[in-house]
Amino acid sequence: MQWSRLISDMRLGLEDIPDERRGSRSDFQRDYDRLVFSSPFRRLQNKTQVFPLPGSIFVHNRLTHSIEVACVGRSLANDIAAALRQRHPEVPVETFDAMAEIVAAGCLAHDLGNPPFGHSGEKAIGTFFSEGPGSDLRDELTPQQWADLVNFEGNANSLRVLTHQFRGRRPGGFAMTYSTLASIVKYPYDSMLAGSKGKFGFFTSEADCYSRIADHLGIKRLPSPDGTLRFARHPLVYIVEAADDICYEIMDIEDAHKLKILPTETVMELLLAFFNEGRRSRIIERMSHVDDPNEKVAYLRSCVIGALVNSCRQAFLDNEQAILDGSFTGSLLSSLDTIESRAYRACSDMSWNKIYCAPEVVDIELAGNRIVSFLLEKFIHAVRNPGLNYSRLLLSKVPRQYDVNAPGLYEKIQAVLDHVSAMTDVYALDLYRKLNGMSLPAV
Repeated sequence: MQWSRLISDMRLGLEDIPDERRGSRSDFQRDYDRLVFSSPFRRLQNKTQVFPLPGSIFVHNRLTHSIEVACVGRSLANDIAAALRQRHPEVPVETFDAMAEIVAAGCLAHDLGNPPFGHSGEKAIGTFFSEGPGSDLRDELTPQQWADLVNFEGNANSLRVLTHQFRGRRPGGFAMTYSTLASIVKYPYDSMLAGSKGKFGFFTSEADCYSRIADHLGIKRLPSPDGTLRFARHPLVYIVEAADDICYEIMDIEDAHKLKILPTETVMELLLAFFNEGRRSRIIERMSHVDDPNEKVAYLRSCVIGALVNSCRQAFLDNEQAILDGSFTGSLLSSLDTIESRAYRACSDMSWNKIYCAPEVVDIELAGNRIVSFLLEKFIHAVRNPGLNYSRLLLSKVPRQYDVNAPGLYEKIQAVLDHVSAMTDVYALDLYRKLNGMSLPAV
């Protein structure tokens, strides 16, 4: 793969339309601004990251998480771009100048397709089809369509949100640049290759779209069995992924400290482990002037993020050729064997052992599973039986942009998934209560 092709301002759906706009913003800055002002991005403010929303203690939601990821991703991409300019003087300088803008936009967009209630909502959709009432639909769908449903993936849904021509929307969806779209596809293969972890990058409905993007950017196609689609990652995916990994892991620990799930001493020990003895002593000395434990953890968290950004920068530069030829596997963080990477793995172990199994988190998972499964069952029954009175009433609540009257069953189910996955936590809970007769509109 070549940097000069990988960075492209071609816009999806506007390939043959000349852009006559002039101004100080680049096309990639327009991508960023377009996302900030969009409804799907705004709805992230009421979607769970890990801990319940809302509460007396402010923890991260999907919106604040995405903004922080964009900040870290921009910094990391700037550092990498500065080194690549020196390494590749033959590449036009504007190619590397655009990297930070693309990564920042990709970071804002990476969670747009995630359903309500965090990862539990994502899992609830897949299990509704694999082991719930939706399992009866298997024989009516193709193997690839079925794989899309049982492995429902927020990353693939983000690409759909950005590219699908929903009813009343222009061709190309958000009309984002090809490079920004490619930067969010962490698993660039179809659902038939999802494997045990259930990860993939695009639904059957978006496979042709992603193939067109990949071919234009020169993203390498990889050998794949049975004609399934499989590509190398766009190099900027590694930067978006690293920024996401850094933020969710470290910020989850800070949130757990604020909620008193983890004591101050444990958090300090985890985060100080990122530094050698000399740096650790200097950090401890600076923190000695601060009395508030939350402020101490916040300062330490900022130091850790800086250290991880430096480590990921070096990992990218060390593996640039493998990344460009499609042979690099794993993530930037997993490729490291440093004091920072070992401390990061200790944080990850702590998260799985103490945070993600905390009662507050499990309660969200249980509630989210019940709510999402109930809504899917009701809406799918309605799109399959639209003539029933209850179905007509229920489908009248679905926004017009979702084609619940599509000719095929798979397309009808996708319209339901589009609607349910776009819901905020509060809206999904409110609709669940109303459909169960537990609440009525105020008179």
